[in-house]
Parts: sequence; structure tokens; C-alpha cells
Amino acid sequence: MNTSGDRLRALLQECHLTPSDFAIHRGVTPQHVNNWFRRGVPLARLDEVAELFCVQRRWLRTGEGPKHISPLASHSPSHLNMTQPPNHEGHFTRLPVHVLRNGSLQPDEGKYLSFSEQVLHTLGVAREDVACIPMPVTGIASIIPTDAVLVIDRSLTWVVDGETYALLHNGRLRVHRLSRDRLDNLYLHGHEPTERYTPRQRQAQGMQILGWVFHWSCFSLRRPS
Repeated sequence: MNTSGDRLRALLQECHLTPSDFAIHRGVTPQHVNNWFRRGVPLARLDEVAELFCVQRRWLRTGEGPKHISPLASHSPSHLNMTQPPNHEGHFTRLPVHVLRNGSLQPDEGKYLSFSEQVLHTLGVAREDVACIPMPVTGIASIIPTDAVLVIDRSLTWVVDGETYALLHNGRLRVHRLSRDRLDNLYLHGHEPTERYTPRQRQAQGMQILGWVFHWSCFSLRRPS
């Protein structure tokens, strides 16, 4: 990738956004986006595009320096060493599995997931904020299998662009990667086309972010013949 246009194209692919969707989001024509691919992102648009994809302006423009600084790190306790990989050894805790009942997540009596306390500590996630949920049918099944169990942090409900969240929408549980623009429109990625919801639409449709998905696991239910 030698130009900012190449890097923009790669970012769209990472987020599963088509050039047409991106053009609509930015209020430009698809031809404008094609021009950006060929000639580079205009200097007047660099800050806007870098903010949208949570990347560094310098990296987008020149390819130099870090691509991005993890936005989640700033919300984590400062004493944690976020550069070290989680240690899955040691003590484990039982996390309750939740299901959607009467429009809210409620414990599914007697069902738990064994999980590493060290992982929770490393991520700065309090045990009382954790909920395990079965992967819903409506979500990013191309990335997370439908028979997976998700682990979410219910204290992290603000949108960090590109992160995966569980949300309630019209009484249904959904899982998507999210992003938000300057007009507070919310985008649900993982389907074609990307879904866009204004603040008024979210309120009318009972859309609520339930938590950040930070882990999922599953076992194959059958052995290949």
C-alpha cells in the first residue's frame, strides 16, 4: 500500500464497507471515492476519514508511524499492562449465561461459563459487569458462529468504531460491529448493505447497546464424516 487511497481501500475491506456505502456515509458520489482510491484522500478530508476509521492521520496520509492507538486502552485502569497477552492459567470463575426475556438480559438458571479471572483483570472488566449470551441468529454470523457463546462487558456501551457489540433492537438481540458519525448516526456493519440509524430511529425502535463483546467460544457439534 503506497498511497492513502490504497490504505482507504484496505480500511473499507476491513470494515466490510462497500465504496458505495462509504460514499453515502460521507455525502459524496461513488466517483469521488474512486478518485480517492486513485489519487489519494484529499487533504481536506484526511482528519474526517482518520476519525471515522479510528486511525492516525499521519499513517493514513503517509503510511508512517502507528496505524492506530487502541481507543479502549484509555478507558482501562492505568495500572494494567495492556501490552502483555492474557494469561489463561490460574483461577477460573463461573460467569452466568443470560438469555433475553421480557426485553432484558436475565440469568439462565443453572447455566455458567468457566472463564479466566486473569483475562478479566487484564482487560479491566469487573466480574459483576460480565454477561454471557448465546450468539443470536441476527448478527455477524460470517465472523462469529451461530452456536458460539459470547462474553460481553455491560459497562462499556459507548461506541468505539469497529468494535463488536451486543444490542437490543425492536425486542431482538443482535450482534454487530458498530461505528458512529459526527451527526450521531449509528452504523451496523456485518450485513450488506450496512444499516444506518439516526438518533430518532434508534429511539423509536428501542435500540439499546447492551455491551462490548470481548470474547466468544464454541465447540463443533459434529465430527466431519
